[in-house]
Parts: sequence; structure tokens; C-alpha cells
Amino acid sequence: MTDVAVTLETYIRDGEESERMAFTEKGRFFTKGNMDVVTFTEYPEGRDPVDTMVTIKPGHVSIKRSGGVEMRQLFEPQAETQNTYVHEYGKMFMTTWTDSLEYQAPDAGASGELFIEYQLTVNEDVTQKHKLKLTLEEETE
Repeated sequence: MTDVAVTLETYIRDGEESERMAFTEKGRFFTKGNMDVVTFTEYPEGRDPVDTMVTIKPGHVSIKRSGGVEMRQLFEPQAETQNTYVHEYGKMFMTTWTDSLEYQAPDAGASGELFIEYQLTVNEDVTQKHKLKLTLEEETE
């Protein structure tokens, strides 16, 4: 298991509106068989902490969040997946269409990067375009 700095950047476009969010937290990275796993805790301002686990396999990424919110989102290129997002205000049904998924594992001190472009439809109503970029930098003492 390796200590890493995890930087998560998200870009959301809803029609003409766009939003960017980014944060960096300490996390852990490990490989098990053909699967890479990243874990970290997010500390949203004014809300309960959210534990996040990102599981990366060839052609498949799963993001599981628990704590202040509950969610498991799957990404498979050119495929639709469905899940439920539970937060303090209730439950939302989400459908995800993954346009592209690229991953470069961290290696020999070089940073790793996960990049996902997807379309998210909430409660079968509003569709937004999303970009997610997860960067892993090995922590050094």
C-alpha cells in the first residue's frame, strides 16, 4: 500500500452553465491482481466526511462513496449504468453514459491519472456532461 496525494477535479456542463470543483486529500493506493484501488476521505465544507474508494480494472471503473453520501457509480466505455445517490436531502436515481475512460497507473515515482468523460442523467430528467480527472502523486517523506 502506498501513500498518495489524491487530486480530484470535476467539470460539469449543464446547457450553457458550467462548474468546476477540485480538491486534494491524502489517500492510499494499492494493486490487487488486475485491479488498482485508491481510497481517500473527502471533507466537504459544512457536511459529514465522505469515504471514497475508486476501483480500476481494464475497461471498468467503480467509485463507491459512503458517509455523508451513499453512492456506487460504474463507468464502462460506451455503456449505460444506473445507480442511486443518497444524500441528506433524499435519494436521486442516476443514469451514466460513459463516453471515454483513460487510465495510467502510477509507476516508479511517476504520477498516475484517471480521466473519464460521461453524461449523467438525474431522475430521468436533467442530463449534464461531466469530466472527471483523478491524479495520484506518491507521497514522499
